[in-house]
Amino acid sequence: MEKDSKKIICKDVHGKEYEIAVGQLSFRPSVYGVIIQDGKAFLSKQWGDGYDFPGGGIELGETIEEALKREVKEETGLEVKVGEIIAVENSFFKFQSDGRYVQSILMYYACEVVGGEISTEFFDAYEKEYADKPEWIGLDEIEKIKFYNPVDSVKIIKIAKRMECPRRFANPL
Repeated sequence: MEKDSKKIICKDVHGKEYEIAVGQLSFRPSVYGVIIQDGKAFLSKQWGDGYDFPGGGIELGETIEEALKREVKEETGLEVKVGEIIAVENSFFKFQSDGRYVQSILMYYACEVVGGEISTEFFDAYEKEYADKPEWIGLDEIEKIKFYNPVDSVKIIKIAKRMECPRRFANPL
């Protein structure tokens, strides 16, 4: 089957579906930090009423660790130590900022805060439109909040908690 004849469903941040040809996709590997400390998960506030893990696309020439540290710093103001991988997912979505259709591999890593202060000072112009100051959310509240991402965020947090994140950094990147 030719890639232009195969159709894929991409969703935007609000769940609206778009059927597109595979040839319209761009590829974007991305990485996200799962930060759990003192019975709370650290999450980026987005779109006014929801949350996501801090993270984003890996730029050309960056390692996974470099990208994750950069993204967490940009979105939260915090510096992190990268630990073990928690989950790998895939997603087909439409970027809100420019309308691109994207196939993404999403990698989730345990992270431990090692410095910095919670801040929005490093947001880019687009992040300023939809993101707000990140927050610590009690693990007992996780199942009640809205997540703006295509994965089972509650499951990822539960896996991280079982791994005793952030204490498990035996095989860091």
